[in-house]
Amino acid sequence: MTQYRTPVLCALATAVLIGGSAPFTKLLLADIGPLALAALVSLGSGCGALLFSLAGTALGTRRSHMEAPPGRNEIPWLIGVTLFGGLLAPVALVYSLPGTPAATAALLLNFEAVATTLIAATIFGEWVSRRVWAALGCITASCLLLTWNPAAGLGLSLPALGILLTCLFWAVDNNLGQRLSAKDPLLVISVKGIGAGTVTLLIALAAGEHLPGPATTAAAMAVGFLCYGGLTSILFLLALRGIGAARAGSLLAVSPFFGVLFSLLLFAELPAGAFYVALPVMAFGAWLMVSEEHSHPHRHPATVHEHRHRHDDLHHDHDHEAGDPPLPATGEHSHVHAHTELAHEHPHQPDIHHRHLHRR
Repeated sequence: MTQYRTPVLCALATAVLIGGSAPFTKLLLADIGPLALAALVSLGSGCGALLFSLAGTALGTRRSHMEAPPGRNEIPWLIGVTLFGGLLAPVALVYSLPGTPAATAALLLNFEAVATTLIAATIFGEWVSRRVWAALGCITASCLLLTWNPAAGLGLSLPALGILLTCLFWAVDNNLGQRLSAKDPLLVISVKGIGAGTVTLLIALAAGEHLPGPATTAAAMAVGFLCYGGLTSILFLLALRGIGAARAGSLLAVSPFFGVLFSLLLFAELPAGAFYVALPVMAFGAWLMVSEEHSHPHRHPATVHEHRHRHDDLHHDHDHEAGDPPLPATGEHSHVHAHTELAHEHPHQPDIHHRHLHRR
Protein backbone atom coordinates (compact mmCIF):
# COMPACT_ATOMS: atom_id res chain seq x y z
CA MET A 1 0.00 0.00 0.00
CA THR A 2 2.95 2.34 -0.63
CA GLN A 3 0.83 4.38 -3.08
CA TYR A 4 -1.31 5.44 -0.11
CA ARG A 5 1.61 6.54 2.05
CA THR A 6 1.56 10.12 0.73
CA PRO A 7 -2.22 10.70 1.12
CA VAL A 8 -2.10 9.18 4.63
CA LEU A 9 0.78 11.49 5.58
CA CYS A 10 -1.14 14.42 4.09
CA ALA A 11 -4.17 13.54 6.24
CA LEU A 12 -2.02 13.26 9.39
CA ALA A 13 -0.31 16.59 8.66
CA THR A 14 -3.78 18.09 8.25
CA ALA A 15 -4.72 16.70 11.65
CA VAL A 16 -1.72 18.39 13.31
CA LEU A 17 -2.56 21.76 11.76
CA ILE A 18 -6.29 21.48 12.51
CA GLY A 19 -5.37 20.71 16.12
CA GLY A 20 -4.17 24.30 16.43
CA SER A 21 -7.38 25.84 15.05
CA ALA A 22 -9.40 26.03 18.28
CA PRO A 23 -6.66 27.25 20.69
CA PHE A 24 -5.13 29.81 18.30
CA THR A 25 -8.56 31.12 17.29
CA LYS A 26 -9.60 31.49 20.93
CA LEU A 27 -6.39 33.43 21.56
CA LEU A 28 -7.20 35.83 18.70
CA LEU A 29 -10.80 36.41 19.85
CA ALA A 30 -9.49 38.71 22.59
CA ASP A 31 -8.59 41.31 19.92
CA ILE A 32 -11.01 40.68 17.02
CA GLY A 33 -14.78 40.51 16.64
CA PRO A 34 -16.06 37.01 15.83
CA LEU A 35 -17.35 37.76 12.32
CA ALA A 36 -14.23 39.73 11.40
CA LEU A 37 -12.06 36.86 12.64
CA ALA A 38 -14.08 34.31 10.64
CA ALA A 39 -13.62 36.50 7.56
CA LEU A 40 -9.87 36.89 8.07
CA VAL A 41 -9.19 33.18 8.52
CA SER A 42 -11.07 32.42 5.29
CA LEU A 43 -9.29 35.20 3.42
CA GLY A 44 -5.95 34.01 4.77
CA SER A 45 -6.72 30.55 3.46
CA GLY A 46 -7.66 31.69 -0.04
CA CYS A 47 -5.03 34.41 -0.44
CA GLY A 48 -2.26 32.09 0.76
CA ALA A 49 -3.22 29.43 -1.76
CA LEU A 50 -3.43 32.05 -4.53
CA LEU A 51 0.04 33.45 -3.70
CA PHE A 52 1.45 29.92 -3.64
CA SER A 53 0.00 29.27 -7.11
CA LEU A 54 1.27 32.60 -8.50
CA ALA A 55 4.74 31.91 -7.10
CA GLY A 56 4.83 28.58 -8.94
CA THR A 57 3.72 30.24 -12.17
CA ALA A 58 6.43 32.90 -11.78
CA LEU A 59 9.00 30.11 -11.45
CA GLY A 60 7.84 28.59 -14.74
CA THR A 61 5.49 25.84 -13.50
CA ARG A 62 2.59 25.18 -15.87
CA ARG A 63 -0.14 24.02 -13.51
CA SER A 64 -2.29 22.80 -16.40
CA HIS A 65 0.39 20.13 -16.97
CA MET A 66 0.34 19.14 -13.28
CA GLU A 67 -3.27 19.54 -12.16
CA ALA A 68 -6.67 19.52 -13.84
CA PRO A 69 -8.64 22.78 -13.35
CA PRO A 70 -12.28 22.60 -12.17
CA GLY A 71 -14.78 22.63 -15.03
CA ARG A 72 -18.37 23.75 -15.38
CA ASN A 73 -19.64 20.53 -13.82
CA GLU A 74 -17.69 21.29 -10.63
CA ILE A 75 -19.32 24.71 -10.02
CA PRO A 76 -22.04 23.32 -7.67
CA TRP A 77 -19.38 21.56 -5.58
CA LEU A 78 -17.31 24.78 -5.43
CA ILE A 79 -20.35 26.71 -4.20
CA GLY A 80 -21.01 24.02 -1.59
CA VAL A 81 -17.49 23.96 -0.12
CA THR A 82 -17.41 27.77 -0.08
CA LEU A 83 -20.70 27.94 1.84
CA PHE A 84 -20.16 25.13 4.35
CA GLY A 85 -16.39 25.07 4.82
CA GLY A 86 -15.48 28.68 4.15
CA LEU A 87 -18.43 30.58 5.66
CA LEU A 88 -20.70 28.59 7.99
CA ALA A 89 -18.06 26.51 9.81
CA PRO A 90 -15.71 29.38 10.83
CA VAL A 91 -18.64 31.55 11.95
CA ALA A 92 -20.12 28.76 14.08
CA LEU A 93 -16.73 28.05 15.64
CA VAL A 94 -15.81 31.63 16.61
CA TYR A 95 -19.18 32.10 18.34
CA SER A 96 -18.83 28.80 20.25
CA LEU A 97 -15.22 29.00 21.46
CA PRO A 98 -15.61 31.71 24.16
CA GLY A 99 -17.87 29.42 26.23
CA THR A 100 -15.74 26.28 25.92
CA PRO A 101 -12.31 25.50 27.45
CA ALA A 102 -9.70 25.34 24.69
CA ALA A 103 -8.64 21.73 25.43
CA THR A 104 -12.27 20.55 25.53
CA ALA A 105 -13.03 22.37 22.27
CA ALA A 106 -10.02 20.71 20.63
CA LEU A 107 -11.29 17.28 21.65
CA LEU A 108 -14.87 18.04 20.58
CA LEU A 109 -13.63 18.90 17.10
CA ASN A 110 -12.97 15.18 16.69
CA PHE A 111 -16.66 14.84 15.91
CA GLU A 112 -15.74 16.05 12.42
CA ALA A 113 -14.29 12.60 11.73
CA VAL A 114 -17.55 10.95 12.82
CA ALA A 115 -19.79 13.26 10.80
CA THR A 116 -17.55 13.03 7.71
CA THR A 117 -17.62 9.24 7.76
CA LEU A 118 -21.38 9.06 8.39
CA ILE A 119 -22.12 11.36 5.45
CA ALA A 120 -19.63 9.55 3.19
CA ALA A 121 -21.17 6.16 4.02
CA THR A 122 -24.90 6.99 4.14
CA ILE A 123 -25.25 9.65 1.45
CA PHE A 124 -22.32 9.12 -0.94
CA GLY A 125 -22.09 5.34 -0.60
CA GLU A 126 -18.47 4.92 0.56
CA TRP A 127 -17.85 1.52 2.11
CA VAL A 128 -17.09 1.55 5.86
CA SER A 129 -15.98 -1.55 7.78
CA ARG A 130 -17.26 -2.73 11.14
CA ARG A 131 -13.94 -1.67 12.62
CA VAL A 132 -14.53 1.92 11.54
CA TRP A 133 -18.12 1.86 12.82
CA ALA A 134 -16.78 0.73 16.22
CA ALA A 135 -14.27 3.59 16.13
CA LEU A 136 -17.04 6.07 15.36
CA GLY A 137 -18.98 4.77 18.36
CA CYS A 138 -16.01 5.41 20.66
CA ILE A 139 -15.50 8.94 19.36
CA THR A 140 -19.21 9.77 19.54
CA ALA A 141 -19.41 8.52 23.14
CA SER A 142 -16.46 10.70 24.15
CA CYS A 143 -18.01 13.75 22.42
CA LEU A 144 -21.31 13.21 24.25
CA LEU A 145 -19.42 13.01 27.53
CA LEU A 146 -17.68 16.32 26.82
CA THR A 147 -20.95 17.98 25.76
CA TRP A 148 -22.82 16.99 28.94
CA ASN A 149 -23.42 19.86 31.37
CA PRO A 150 -25.86 19.09 34.23
CA ALA A 151 -26.27 22.79 35.03
CA ALA A 152 -27.42 23.70 31.49
CA GLY A 153 -30.84 23.30 29.96
CA LEU A 154 -31.43 19.69 28.85
CA GLY A 155 -28.03 18.94 30.38
CA LEU A 156 -26.20 20.09 27.26
CA SER A 157 -23.67 22.90 26.88
CA LEU A 158 -24.80 25.31 24.13
CA PRO A 159 -21.23 26.35 23.17
CA ALA A 160 -20.23 22.68 22.99
CA LEU A 161 -23.21 21.99 20.72
CA GLY A 162 -22.05 24.91 18.56
CA ILE A 163 -18.69 23.23 18.12
CA LEU A 164 -20.43 19.99 17.11
CA LEU A 165 -22.42 22.03 14.56
CA THR A 166 -19.10 23.38 13.26
CA CYS A 167 -17.94 19.79 12.81
CA LEU A 168 -21.10 18.99 10.86
CA PHE A 169 -20.47 21.92 8.50
CA TRP A 170 -16.87 20.79 7.99
CA ALA A 171 -18.05 17.22 7.38
CA VAL A 172 -20.33 18.41 4.57
CA ASP A 173 -17.39 20.43 3.24
CA ASN A 174 -15.14 17.34 3.33
CA ASN A 175 -17.59 15.21 1.37
CA LEU A 176 -18.29 17.90 -1.21
CA GLY A 177 -14.53 18.42 -1.45
CA GLN A 178 -14.16 14.74 -2.35
CA ARG A 179 -15.95 15.59 -5.62
CA LEU A 180 -13.25 18.21 -6.28
CA SER A 181 -10.28 16.15 -5.11
CA ALA A 182 -9.10 15.32 -8.64
CA LYS A 183 -8.90 19.02 -9.52
CA ASP A 184 -6.23 21.66 -8.86
CA PRO A 185 -6.26 22.09 -5.04
CA LEU A 186 -4.69 25.57 -5.13
CA LEU A 187 -7.39 26.88 -7.45
CA VAL A 188 -10.17 25.22 -5.43
CA ILE A 189 -8.91 26.65 -2.13
CA SER A 190 -8.36 30.12 -3.62
CA VAL A 191 -11.96 30.31 -4.84
CA LYS A 192 -13.33 28.88 -1.60
CA GLY A 193 -11.35 31.07 0.81
CA ILE A 194 -11.53 34.38 -1.02
CA GLY A 195 -15.21 33.93 -1.87
CA ALA A 196 -16.30 32.97 1.65
CA GLY A 197 -13.99 35.51 3.31
CA THR A 198 -15.29 38.39 1.21
CA VAL A 199 -18.93 37.58 2.00
CA THR A 200 -18.21 37.16 5.72
CA LEU A 201 -16.23 40.41 5.83
CA LEU A 202 -19.11 42.34 4.27
CA ILE A 203 -21.47 40.84 6.88
CA ALA A 204 -19.03 41.77 9.68
CA LEU A 205 -18.75 45.39 8.50
CA ALA A 206 -22.53 45.63 8.16
CA ALA A 207 -22.85 44.36 11.75
CA GLY A 208 -20.58 47.16 13.01
CA GLU A 209 -17.38 45.16 13.54
CA HIS A 210 -14.03 46.68 12.63
CA LEU A 211 -10.82 45.19 11.32
CA PRO A 212 -7.96 45.04 13.85
CA GLY A 213 -4.47 46.49 13.37
CA PRO A 214 -2.07 45.17 10.72
CA ALA A 215 -0.21 42.80 13.08
CA THR A 216 -3.38 41.15 14.39
CA THR A 217 -4.87 40.98 10.89
CA ALA A 218 -1.72 39.26 9.60
CA ALA A 219 -1.78 36.82 12.54
CA ALA A 220 -5.43 35.92 11.89
CA MET A 221 -4.79 35.37 8.18
CA ALA A 222 -1.73 33.23 8.98
CA VAL A 223 -3.85 31.05 11.30
CA GLY A 224 -6.44 30.81 8.52
CA PHE A 225 -3.82 29.66 6.01
CA LEU A 226 -2.18 27.14 8.34
CA CYS A 227 -5.12 25.78 10.40
CA TYR A 228 -8.38 26.40 8.50
CA GLY A 229 -7.60 26.30 4.81
CA GLY A 230 -4.77 27.11 2.51
CA LEU A 231 -2.08 24.62 3.47
CA THR A 232 -4.54 22.56 5.55
CA SER A 233 -7.10 22.28 2.78
CA ILE A 234 -4.49 21.55 0.12
CA LEU A 235 -3.11 18.68 2.19
CA PHE A 236 -6.61 17.38 2.90
CA LEU A 237 -7.67 17.51 -0.75
CA LEU A 238 -4.58 15.47 -1.62
CA ALA A 239 -5.62 12.99 1.08
CA LEU A 240 -9.20 12.88 -0.28
CA ARG A 241 -7.82 12.16 -3.74
CA GLY A 242 -5.86 9.18 -2.48
CA ILE A 243 -7.97 7.54 0.23
CA GLY A 244 -11.49 8.99 0.03
CA ALA A 245 -13.60 11.09 2.39
CA ALA A 246 -14.36 8.42 5.00
CA ARG A 247 -10.73 7.36 5.55
CA ALA A 248 -9.25 10.86 5.26
CA GLY A 249 -11.88 12.15 7.67
CA SER A 250 -11.16 9.26 9.99
CA LEU A 251 -7.47 10.17 10.18
CA LEU A 252 -8.50 13.59 11.47
CA ALA A 253 -9.41 11.73 14.65
CA VAL A 254 -5.87 12.34 15.93
CA SER A 255 -6.13 16.16 15.59
CA PRO A 256 -7.60 16.83 19.07
CA PHE A 257 -4.54 15.34 20.76
CA PHE A 258 -2.41 18.02 19.14
CA GLY A 259 -5.12 20.57 19.96
CA VAL A 260 -4.91 19.65 23.65
CA LEU A 261 -1.13 20.10 23.54
CA PHE A 262 -1.46 23.54 21.91
CA SER A 263 -4.15 24.51 24.45
CA LEU A 264 -2.00 23.57 27.44
CA LEU A 265 0.94 25.53 26.01
CA LEU A 266 -1.12 28.64 25.20
CA PHE A 267 -3.53 28.82 28.14
CA ALA A 268 -1.94 26.62 30.82
CA GLU A 269 -5.44 25.52 31.84
CA LEU A 270 -6.20 22.02 33.04
CA PRO A 271 -9.31 20.39 31.50
CA ALA A 272 -12.31 19.29 33.59
CA GLY A 273 -12.60 15.75 34.95
CA ALA A 274 -14.73 14.43 32.05
CA PHE A 275 -11.86 15.22 29.69
CA TYR A 276 -9.64 12.55 31.24
CA VAL A 277 -12.34 9.90 30.76
CA ALA A 278 -13.09 10.96 27.18
CA LEU A 279 -9.45 11.11 26.10
CA PRO A 280 -8.58 7.37 26.26
CA VAL A 281 -11.93 6.40 24.71
CA MET A 282 -11.28 8.77 21.81
CA ALA A 283 -7.67 7.58 21.51
CA PHE A 284 -8.87 3.98 21.15
CA GLY A 285 -11.35 5.02 18.46
CA ALA A 286 -8.61 6.90 16.59
CA TRP A 287 -6.37 3.82 16.68
CA LEU A 288 -9.15 1.63 15.28
CA MET A 289 -9.55 4.03 12.36
CA VAL A 290 -5.94 4.54 11.36
CA SER A 291 -5.13 0.81 11.52
CA GLU A 292 -7.93 -0.34 9.16
CA GLU A 293 -7.00 -2.29 6.00
CA HIS A 294 -9.15 -3.27 3.02
CA SER A 295 -8.74 -5.63 0.04
CA HIS A 296 -11.06 -7.64 -2.25
CA PRO A 297 -11.56 -8.42 -5.97
CA HIS A 298 -13.05 -5.39 -7.74
CA ARG A 299 -13.77 -4.16 -11.27
CA HIS A 300 -12.91 -0.84 -12.90
CA PRO A 301 -15.26 0.24 -15.71
CA ALA A 302 -13.88 1.88 -18.84
CA THR A 303 -13.73 5.65 -18.42
CA VAL A 304 -12.13 8.83 -19.74
CA HIS A 305 -11.19 11.59 -17.31
CA GLU A 306 -8.50 14.10 -16.33
CA HIS A 307 -6.56 14.32 -13.07
CA ARG A 308 -3.05 14.30 -11.65
CA HIS A 309 -1.47 10.83 -11.88
CA ARG A 310 1.73 8.85 -12.44
CA HIS A 311 2.48 5.77 -14.52
CA ASP A 312 4.02 3.51 -11.86
CA ASP A 313 0.74 2.66 -10.09
CA LEU A 314 -1.67 -0.15 -11.00
CA HIS A 315 -4.08 1.95 -13.07
CA HIS A 316 -2.17 4.27 -15.44
CA ASP A 317 -0.21 2.29 -18.04
CA HIS A 318 -1.41 4.29 -21.05
CA ASP A 319 0.86 5.74 -23.75
CA HIS A 320 1.19 9.46 -24.30
CA GLU A 321 -0.13 10.95 -27.52
CA ALA A 322 0.88 14.08 -29.39
CA GLY A 323 -0.14 17.12 -27.37
CA ASP A 324 0.09 15.40 -23.98
CA PRO A 325 2.48 17.04 -21.49
CA PRO A 326 5.97 15.56 -21.18
CA LEU A 327 6.71 13.34 -18.20
CA PRO A 328 8.51 15.33 -15.49
CA ALA A 329 11.24 13.87 -13.31
CA THR A 330 8.78 13.39 -10.44
CA GLY A 331 6.41 11.39 -12.66
CA GLU A 332 3.39 13.50 -11.59
CA HIS A 333 1.42 15.07 -14.45
CA SER A 334 -2.13 15.71 -15.67
CA HIS A 335 -3.93 15.23 -18.99
CA VAL A 336 -7.07 13.63 -20.39
CA HIS A 337 -6.57 9.86 -20.49
CA ALA A 338 -8.62 6.68 -20.99
CA HIS A 339 -8.96 3.57 -18.82
CA THR A 340 -9.99 0.22 -20.29
CA GLU A 341 -12.13 -2.13 -18.20
CA LEU A 342 -10.02 -3.93 -15.59
CA ALA A 343 -10.67 -6.51 -12.86
CA HIS A 344 -8.06 -7.25 -10.18
CA GLU A 345 -7.44 -7.43 -6.43
CA HIS A 346 -5.08 -5.36 -4.30
CA PRO A 347 -5.23 -3.37 -1.05
CA HIS A 348 -7.02 -0.11 -1.78
CA GLN A 349 -8.98 2.80 -0.38
CA PRO A 350 -11.95 4.73 -1.87
CA ASP A 351 -9.77 7.02 -3.96
CA ILE A 352 -10.93 8.42 -7.31
CA HIS A 353 -10.46 4.98 -8.92
CA HIS A 354 -12.07 2.92 -6.14
CA ARG A 355 -15.50 4.36 -5.44
CA HIS A 356 -17.20 1.10 -6.30
CA LEU A 357 -20.11 -0.39 -4.39
CA HIS A 358 -19.66 -3.28 -1.95
CA ARG A 359 -21.90 -6.25 -1.34
CA ARG A 360 -23.23 -6.33 2.20
